[in-house]
Amino acid sequence: MAITSTGVQTQDGRVRTAFSLSIVLILLLLFAARPSAADDTSPALIIVVGAPGETDYEDVFAESAAAWRKAGQLAKLSVTEIGAGEGNNPSSRERLQTALLASTNSPGDLWLVFIGHGTFDGKEAKFNLPGPDLAATQLSEWLKPLKRRVIIFQGGSASAPFINRLSAPDRILITATRSGGEQNYARFGVNAAAALGNPQTDVDQDGQNSALEIFLAAARLTTEWYKTEGRLATEHPLIDDNGDGRGTPADWFQGLRVVKKSTDGALADGLRANQVHLVPSEFEAKLNVEQRKWRDEKEVELARLRERKPAMSEPEYLTAL
Repeated sequence: MAITSTGVQTQDGRVRTAFSLSIVLILLLLFAARPSAADDTSPALIIVVGAPGETDYEDVFAESAAAWRKAGQLAKLSVTEIGAGEGNNPSSRERLQTALLASTNSPGDLWLVFIGHGTFDGKEAKFNLPGPDLAATQLSEWLKPLKRRVIIFQGGSASAPFINRLSAPDRILITATRSGGEQNYARFGVNAAAALGNPQTDVDQDGQNSALEIFLAAARLTTEWYKTEGRLATEHPLIDDNGDGRGTPADWFQGLRVVKKSTDGALADGLRANQVHLVPSEFEAKLNVEQRKWRDEKEVELARLRERKPAMSEPEYLTAL
């Protein structure tokens, strides 16, 4: 048996695709071509805690914010908290706008987490803040100047329309609901916080929990709660990372891959979200911005090639691989 450029050559002349070998070769090329030392990517985490409405939710929101804060500090991110225990001068909405304006020039990822309630009037979705609420259209305008990848967890009720407003390339959006009509209290946000540091969240066992893995774990916990309580689910989480503005529900995934295909040829949601980690593993933390970008682009190319495989002959596929 011998290793070839296209796979593993067996004694009887057949070629088996060695996908894992290709990944190894890619990593070898990556480290041969670039230094392995990490650089200052200035990643950031902004935690926005909304108005609780009822006192029962104050502790729940505070616990969720604490979990995100702990994870951000563990990852040595710049952590900004807005809303919790603050006065209304300036308002939480104004503080968020200021924080976003100050983060336009960093190449590192920006994690934007909303913990609280939301509303939808049929036209505009809003996140409930102390003082003036935040509309999805306002947030869309504030994000336009940012030239960095943004990962948004909108764990509030009626949050799905945020995907319609905010979806864009190099942006990952996760919401607690699939429509603006799901306006009951959403438990998904609490479950996302619980999944952050849980080792069981790590589906691919690479020592870190990706945005996709957190989404899937939180969605599973949410579904289990409704089943255990014998209640009709009033929230159905979505994830969007391909920029098509539609979102994909958790039950479309088998493992970490979507089992249903898009009709317009867009790469399925999930791959890019599985490339980002709030708390990276020791190996991931050693990669600098350029290394990570190069690796991520190659993974996307491989995913697109896998989608074309059924229409290709085996020699064509192996050559392309």
